[in-house]
Amino acid sequence: MPSGAAHTERDTRARVARLILEHGPVTASTLGERVGLTPAAIRRHLDALLAEGMIEVRKARATQTRRGRGRPAKWFAITDAGRSAFVHAYDDLATGALRFLAETAGDHAVAEFARRQIADLERRYRPVVQDAPPQQRVRTLAEALSGDGYAAAAAKAPQPGGGEQLCQHHCPVAHVAAEFPQLCEAETEAFSRLLGTPVQRLATIAHGDGICTTHVSSRSLSGAGGAGDPAASVTPGGDAADDERGTASPERTEISDEESGGISL
Repeated sequence: MPSGAAHTERDTRARVARLILEHGPVTASTLGERVGLTPAAIRRHLDALLAEGMIEVRKARATQTRRGRGRPAKWFAITDAGRSAFVHAYDDLATGALRFLAETAGDHAVAEFARRQIADLERRYRPVVQDAPPQQRVRTLAEALSGDGYAAAAAKAPQPGGGEQLCQHHCPVAHVAAEFPQLCEAETEAFSRLLGTPVQRLATIAHGDGICTTHVSSRSLSGAGGAGDPAASVTPGGDAADDERGTASPERTEISDEESGGISL
């Protein structure tokens, strides 16, 4: 098959997968009508997506039962792997956009973009964290992060000197942050402001660690006030990728089972 034709085939297949993602479960006939393909052509694309594990066949719901005679229609739905494929496609777009920003405006522009992106998260979390008792604020922040898909947990820190650890078992931007650590740095700075105490990033998924681990200094040792205290700061060398890797202790207080996987279209 000529390269141009192969490219068109991939584009059409990606379009079919996106329609299933957005409108599924859906039948082959409906997909064919939307994409403008013959029944034989849409079946070819569906068979390929099934073989790749991107989609699956679902049983018809009561409201989807067939009318008339003949075999019941198959309904196609996206799989977790298929959904992840679109996530990675967005990652590629975001990485390309940040590369362009860095090349045209410099690394400081990327850092400013990262701070602006994290500002919305910080605004949403601030009332929740501030309303929590000081000793519960790390756990409260972990719960808020889990609500946004970070699968976060709060635990006592194993390091001498006490403090706590904030562990994130999932990072929605890990693939982008691997090239642009400014995203991790902006997030770490926001955690410090929210908790009102110095923090230090010990490990990140973006750097290849199993989880993102942030050490939160004991409030009694740091002398910090409430959340948002101007005295709070990120510990120098906040992303200690080459230092001791932090791990969650058995005394973890909150954890989500959400995980991610992914393949690319």
